[in-house]
Amino acid sequence: MWTYFAIAVGGTLGCWARYAMTNLIQMLFGRSFPIATLCINVLGSFLMGFLFIETLNRVTISPATRTGILTGVLGGFTTFSTFSMEALMLAENGEMRKAAAYVALSVSLGLLAVFSGAYLARSH
Repeated sequence: MWTYFAIAVGGTLGCWARYAMTNLIQMLFGRSFPIATLCINVLGSFLMGFLFIETLNRVTISPATRTGILTGVLGGFTTFSTFSMEALMLAENGEMRKAAAYVALSVSLGLLAVFSGAYLARSH
């Protein structure tokens, strides 16, 4: 039960952080390129890799708190961090073909899906 609570609180904080960072970056750099999302995805991926290892090997925290941070905060901040961590885990497990396929499929199918959804929404 505490894990679900930690995820809910963390997710809320992560979403708020994403919204605030988006507004700040767009205010500073404009909206002509999705630099806010790019920065959030890169930062979230960095934090996922860093905190995943730190909380596994060096810092002792409860499993609920760890899940609240990794799944809640970073999941709310960006799901790209989870995607990046999963690709890393595949690669580190020696499954380079699977990692490459996962990356290629995630990006290509994600783009196909977003373009398809936009087309469908605009067409009716």
